[in-house]
Amino acid sequence: MQCLKVGPVALAAASRALCPGRIHCPRLVRTSGCRVNFSVGHARFCQSAAASSSSEPVVIRVPRHLQKRVESVKQTRGRTKINTIRAGRLLIQSKNPDLNQSAGYLLGKFEQPRLSSNGWKHPKSFGDYFTVNNTKTVAPCVTKNHEEEVEQKSSVTFSNLHICKELVEALEAVNITHPTTVQLQTIPKVMKGHNILCAAETGSGKTLSYLLPILHRLQADSESQMYAGSSRKIRALVLVPSRELAEQVGAVCRGLCAPFGLTTRTVGGGRGLGHIKQVFKNKHPNILVATPGALVKALQRRCLDFGELSFFVVDEADTMFDPTFSDMLESILSHANIAGDPKQTRGPGHKAQLLVVGATFPGGVGEVLSQVTDLGSMVVIKSKMLHFLMPHVKQTFLKVKGADKILELHQALKLVQHEKGGGAVLVFCNKSATVNWLGYSLEEMGVRHARLQGEMPAAVRAGIFQSFQKGVEDVLICTDIASRGLDTSRVRLVVNYDFPESHTDYIHRAGRVGRAGGVEDGEVLNFVTHPWDVELVQKIETAARRRTSLPGMESDIHEPKPKVEEAQE
Repeated sequence: MQCLKVGPVALAAASRALCPGRIHCPRLVRTSGCRVNFSVGHARFCQSAAASSSSEPVVIRVPRHLQKRVESVKQTRGRTKINTIRAGRLLIQSKNPDLNQSAGYLLGKFEQPRLSSNGWKHPKSFGDYFTVNNTKTVAPCVTKNHEEEVEQKSSVTFSNLHICKELVEALEAVNITHPTTVQLQTIPKVMKGHNILCAAETGSGKTLSYLLPILHRLQADSESQMYAGSSRKIRALVLVPSRELAEQVGAVCRGLCAPFGLTTRTVGGGRGLGHIKQVFKNKHPNILVATPGALVKALQRRCLDFGELSFFVVDEADTMFDPTFSDMLESILSHANIAGDPKQTRGPGHKAQLLVVGATFPGGVGEVLSQVTDLGSMVVIKSKMLHFLMPHVKQTFLKVKGADKILELHQALKLVQHEKGGGAVLVFCNKSATVNWLGYSLEEMGVRHARLQGEMPAAVRAGIFQSFQKGVEDVLICTDIASRGLDTSRVRLVVNYDFPESHTDYIHRAGRVGRAGGVEDGEVLNFVTHPWDVELVQKIETAARRRTSLPGMESDIHEPKPKVEEAQE
């Protein structure tokens, strides 16, 4: 037995030298303090064991829980990944190329889409983005009509809809010659006297779909002796949610009324009762465009009479049937005599024809309308793209910190002005205070703009949107007050500085671009900041990948549930 005094390094070297087969033999090495005894016989046995180990396999025992973990990893890695990328155009373009989806790929019925926004609630996701590319260049309401014309090899014009010659000439003067799909479906039904509920995508020409048959009817009645005494009474009422929209509809109506001598007036809130009385002081207009608040005040003071009313139009129906306006709408409808059958809209003692129009299908419409008319008699007109994302508008979603949004907005504005040849920009905020703060920040950056929000006095708000439409200012910072019905044909970019709170708000905001007759290459830029924004974005991305409508939107008129009264004991 030999005794050697070695250190830790020498111990490791000795073990490697004595056991070249790297077999750990704890019994061959005995430690006593800092002295280590090696047995020559044991060393020879270790060498012989190493020689025999070259032929026999080494058995390594692995714990069961570790075996299960290895097997699960192998199964996960062995799964076949579904490739959503095909040759051609991309529908979804993500920062991560593995999450791209081609326009030619269709998800299966039970296939779960891989979302680019799946991890956006994590703080490290800031800077991520994805884009829903436009797959068409023209709005569907125009494309479908054009394809039908090619198949029929005949141009469908407003003359084919049996509209009077003066109206057709007035439309041709502003380069409107062919009706959209919504107008083709709606105008004949209105002219036959039906009560209509029309829900179609934004920018599809819904305003003309009800104005043209109304003016055609009023012009024909003015030539008849039966309606000679009603020329000084209100024949048509158009109810809209905002003063800006009332002025816009009134301006369109005045241009079309010019050949017939019909009068149109607008009444909006915020100007006091004296202004309302002044509108009806001399004589009543033939067509009245009003907001609910101002009209309720006028009815309470008996400033107007609905005795000869022939048309009752509710524009932007999803907003008008909202709890904010629903009580006033019910009060106004109670003063009108709504027809329940097309035969009741003609002749002496006629009743008013009800037209409900909107870009989204209004919720709660059944509860309100069932009180004034028969829901079964209403003709429902829905476009095929109702509640769908617009396929002709590029939409980008950017996960960004709240402090960086102002810089991203400034960069987007410079990109529009310098690289894309200019154009109008709409910037939407959720609160009036954000509109004011953002306006001050852009002023410091030297960006000219205009502001529009509901807390402004009526005198300040008047003419702001008209100046934006005329091109005096190219940037408009606003709340959702500018997202309902306003004509924004020159807008090239919509920026959701604050992400909208609902699908309905998103549809209306995004609908400010890509309108019929407007700029074709419109875009929408969305800033996503908060976790509750991510949930809405994921629903939008899922609808885009599946090519379905946005979830949770109304698509039918629901009969009101009967009230069950508890029996008193």
